[in-house]
Amino acid sequence: MFAKLFQKPTQSQSPPPSSQLDGTSRRSMTSADLAPRVAVHYGIPSTASVLAFDPIQRLLAVGTLDGRIKVIGGDNIEVLLISPKPLPFKNLEFLQNQGFLVSVSNENEIQSSITAFSLIIGTNYMYVGDEYGFLSVLKYDTEEGNIVQLPYHVPPNLIAEGAGITLPDQQSIVGVLSHPCSCGNRVLIAYENGLIILWDVTEDRAVHIKGYKDLQLKEAMTVNVSDNQSQTSVNDSLDNEEAEKEISSLCWASPDGSVLAVGYVDGDIFLWNLSVSNNGKDQKTQKSPDDVVKIQLSSGDRRLPVIVLHWSSNKARNGCGGQLFAYGGAEIGSEEVLTILDLDWSSGLTKLKCVNRVDLTLHGSFADIIIIPNARNKVDNSPETSLFVLTNPGQLHFYDYASLSILKSYGVKNHSVHSSQYNSVIPTVEPYMTVGKLYIIGSEGNYFGALPQTVSPAKQQSENMRSTKWPLTGGVPYQISTTESNNIIERIYIGGYQDGTVRIFDATFPVLKLVAVLGFEIKGIQVDGTSGSISALHLCSASLTLAVGNEFGRIFLYSLQGNTHETVAVRNHCSAIFSISTSPVCALQFATSGVRLVVGFQSGQVAVLDTRSPSVLFVSDYVSSSRSPVISLAVKTFPDTHEISVKKPDSQTESESAKEITFALTRDAHMTLMDSTTGNSSTCSTDDSNMSSQHIEDEDMQHSNVDNKTVASQILICCEEALYVYPLKSLIQGDYNFVRELKLEKPCAWTTIFKRDAEKYGVILVYQTGEIEIRSFPELEPLGKTSMMSILRWNFKNNMDKTMSASDKGQITVVNGCEFAFVSLLAFENEF
Repeated sequence: MFAKLFQKPTQSQSPPPSSQLDGTSRRSMTSADLAPRVAVHYGIPSTASVLAFDPIQRLLAVGTLDGRIKVIGGDNIEVLLISPKPLPFKNLEFLQNQGFLVSVSNENEIQSSITAFSLIIGTNYMYVGDEYGFLSVLKYDTEEGNIVQLPYHVPPNLIAEGAGITLPDQQSIVGVLSHPCSCGNRVLIAYENGLIILWDVTEDRAVHIKGYKDLQLKEAMTVNVSDNQSQTSVNDSLDNEEAEKEISSLCWASPDGSVLAVGYVDGDIFLWNLSVSNNGKDQKTQKSPDDVVKIQLSSGDRRLPVIVLHWSSNKARNGCGGQLFAYGGAEIGSEEVLTILDLDWSSGLTKLKCVNRVDLTLHGSFADIIIIPNARNKVDNSPETSLFVLTNPGQLHFYDYASLSILKSYGVKNHSVHSSQYNSVIPTVEPYMTVGKLYIIGSEGNYFGALPQTVSPAKQQSENMRSTKWPLTGGVPYQISTTESNNIIERIYIGGYQDGTVRIFDATFPVLKLVAVLGFEIKGIQVDGTSGSISALHLCSASLTLAVGNEFGRIFLYSLQGNTHETVAVRNHCSAIFSISTSPVCALQFATSGVRLVVGFQSGQVAVLDTRSPSVLFVSDYVSSSRSPVISLAVKTFPDTHEISVKKPDSQTESESAKEITFALTRDAHMTLMDSTTGNSSTCSTDDSNMSSQHIEDEDMQHSNVDNKTVASQILICCEEALYVYPLKSLIQGDYNFVRELKLEKPCAWTTIFKRDAEKYGVILVYQTGEIEIRSFPELEPLGKTSMMSILRWNFKNNMDKTMSASDKGQITVVNGCEFAFVSLLAFENEF
């Protein structure tokens, strides 16, 4: 998986059959072996736009503008759902405690576009309104797994007739709310022109009708909360309201559905009295100043639309008060805040008081908010309301009841308050990940399993970063046995970061866990350059030794075989630090089962280190005359040293010591073969220097690709524009003729070799367009195609290949902004 450039090689006479390349017969991989899917996903997409919460299962869903839904539970449980079309979600709600999500996207429609949506809580039924004013009822059939439209269908003319009013043509429904105390028999319908109707579906009649005509009453109440003091006035200003007042948001403001809060495009908020008398009749003809109260969040003439309203009741006020959460209503150009009003109308709606106002400063531009009911307050039995606030790009903050209560105690209106921010299990932005690798431990996991015990303080530090109690506890965690035989770490992911830290994650199960944050000191000795950005890393699974290189040329060795008897101070220090060059480390590769470490520098030099001494065995001259960076390394061991030899510069050979050959590739298309023991080397180049120079000038050398993995003594060289297969022995002996060539139609950015089993191999190619292609190896025949866009809704970005890695089983890890994912490509048993 080297993303590097290699010069165009010389073609052999004719490629032999694949079975002759290694003298064995190998079955080819087929398209039936492929089934691309997202196995693990962490992080909230930057396109997140809408929230949903299941208060029983304690799950949070985040909908995006590109057709994805992220579901977050407890214990690091997360999943990514992808809709067939990359369309924004307008609505997103859980069927509570049923494990189903209902979403409405821009193209969801019945016979016309859906403009309003509401679930009947505790059921599988839902109300929907459309752009032509029709009200419909849908049901989710759990047995059939589909949504069924029920016969009940209310056209606007029937509603107008039942309400005794006239509706303009094609008035779209902008909001529907199921009445909280009617078991779904009554529904509130809000129309585009400001008309509000409480409709009884069992009697096909209007219980309440509210609209602009009701705003023409004299002596209506206005509560101005534009400053720290609430000002209530009785005036006739509502006489001058426009004939139509466009609705932008609404919510129930009482547990019994007697008060409705409505936000308008002009920045006003109205509380409507929708109480129903005992006989439930003649409500639509009653008009009184008690019917409505106007709330102004700002005294300015030009205000933002109130696009979001949420309510939390206060039981101590007998349902006549609570907290109103509003976004909008502020003067245009003012600071973006979420406003929380503590309202009380226990003496009647006309005597409404704003007890307190808080403007919550946001972390980014507002996207959505959702109220989280927690345990009830022991003093007044009111719910201790908390909330999630989603801001752009993809930032999720949780404000608990205690933090909001502290905020109310301040005398100022605008204030910041402590919040618990969602942090991905695998951080990719803060701190910024510069390199990432996935490793299969295998049987060595018996020793690696002690690591969580030896570095547990680092893990606890991460867990203690979240002081606020996180409310998401949903999902079914893996039932992992505590017995030693079942507590083996088999797969790990290692991330290097710009701040100089390295994090190790247990990736044995699909719920990843942080097990170590490594520090780079030796018994308290300070070494210059240890805080540089991590530029390369490599793990030797045989010795469980981790090598890390940074931008200042420092190389760190860290033994991951934990010793629980060591002190914490000893456990978190590396075993050796090498300072050979100030040039950034570009590539690392272990040899001789971890005894030697080969280092490639940006300066074009290669060093070989003895990890046991520790000591520097040798540092090569510049492997390229242009001192081009060494961008990839590979080591191959040959037991028969009499057949393999590396040519010395004076054309003599030394075969006895040529047990391990290092392949060092530079950015300017030179590959050097080096004896890892003696340092003897020879440069692999074409005999025709004109052809080589001409080809190098034509290719982009910064975005090409090389894979060093060998299969049955073959090596695959991947350029931007072509793939080449070489017999490894011939290449070492100076025969640079390839046996297979494949011209690529698109520039290649990254490749890796994987295997279906011991006999079936394949190649994964990731193109700069984001397309992913799978081919057989060594035949290089196409097996299937997919893309980052279809799997993850991602576009390929520059330097994305730096954090891409793969397992031998066709699982690749990819990072994009604040998102991290495992993508499985093979159609067989789950790797986890």
